[in-house]
Amino acid sequence: MLESMTGYGSAESVASGVKILVELRSVNNRFAEISVKLPRQLLPYELEVRELIRSRFQRGKISAYIQLQADDEQPITTTLNAEKTAAYRDLLNQLRNAAGIEAPLTLDNLLRFSDVFDSGTSALDHASELWIQVKAVALEAVEQLKQMRRREGEELLRDFASRIAEIEKTLALIRSLAGDNFEVVRKKLTSKVEAVAGKDIAYSRDRLEMELVMAAERLDITEEMTRFTSHNKFFLEEMHNEESGTGRKLNFLLQEQLREANTIASKSQSAEISQKVVHIKEELEKIREQLQNIE
Repeated sequence: MLESMTGYGSAESVASGVKILVELRSVNNRFAEISVKLPRQLLPYELEVRELIRSRFQRGKISAYIQLQADDEQPITTTLNAEKTAAYRDLLNQLRNAAGIEAPLTLDNLLRFSDVFDSGTSALDHASELWIQVKAVALEAVEQLKQMRRREGEELLRDFASRIAEIEKTLALIRSLAGDNFEVVRKKLTSKVEAVAGKDIAYSRDRLEMELVMAAERLDITEEMTRFTSHNKFFLEEMHNEESGTGRKLNFLLQEQLREANTIASKSQSAEISQKVVHIKEELEKIREQLQNIE
């Protein structure tokens, strides 16, 4: 099945008080090129993010963006560290006595030490637990991207099938005109012979017949037409191939189709056949442009 290299996928979730957003963007590229932008908490998992994406896509330039945001509705939990508070109190009292200060110890003196309070940790501080949630969201985004690339691939499949059908229709017209191709050469040779005969110049009829036979062999496009039709058949079959690398195989077949079209054009002595070949090459060029976006 064809799969486009262009697409977008996103997913988001809220877990343990953290909002997780994953976005994936993909454009065509000869190889798999993956760029990842992560918040600092997830930097240790960059390789895992890359592998997660690489395992699902063979080609394309894919940009991954992962954002984390603490849930504003989560309550702030701050507690008093009684042990540190008592230690600071005792130290300050010792200092007051040693310095001969009679003024009593106040609350302001203790508040100068910020670590007398313990702030509760958020889910953002637990990378390993957070990664489990992020991975689930990332997999969902990957699946969204995969589905979009497949939908675009289905559109391209229909377009290719339509163009191959048009090419086959044009080849059928060329077959019906193939006899005229030889007839043009026969008339040219006959005209030359008649011109020679009118001047009483000797000529060999055997030689003329040999020239006609050789011309018929040179201008015969039966083999090219047969191969072209065969390439078209393989092209349609390969479009539905579930294996990876379909885009490369279709590109190879397209080159073969172009080769046959050029050979037919070079053998053509008929302006009408030449016009039909030009139409075929136009269709092949449109297919070639679209193939650049196939995985």
